[in-house]
Amino acid sequence: MKIQESAENYLEAILMIKERNGEVRSIDIVNELGFSKPSISVAMKNLRNNGYVTMNARGFIDLTDKGMEIAEKMYERHKLFSKWLIALGVDEKTAREDACRMEHVMSAETFSAIKKFVEEH
Repeated sequence: MKIQESAENYLEAILMIKERNGEVRSIDIVNELGFSKPSISVAMKNLRNNGYVTMNARGFIDLTDKGMEIAEKMYERHKLFSKWLIALGVDEKTAREDACRMEHVMSAETFSAIKKFVEEH
């Protein structure tokens, strides 16, 4: 199932925050992505309704298996593209910004080919 790029970004951000802090709240996502609290609230509701995240009574957010699969895929792509672009001489800020865009539009086949090439060289 294809989900929107914004949802992929939210799921990836949740994974990154969870790895860093051990837990995730909506305010953490606000701070990570720079969006408003109401925007994050709407996004989290949509992600919950579509089975990508859960939220407990204390407001902590967790990825479901379905959400984790997408988050890990986006995060892997982001890390590989960032590293690759930096190795090519792109400055780190630009590389990370470009990687964020590239991770969403590339087919699995093309990503696999690039990943194989990068790992072999």
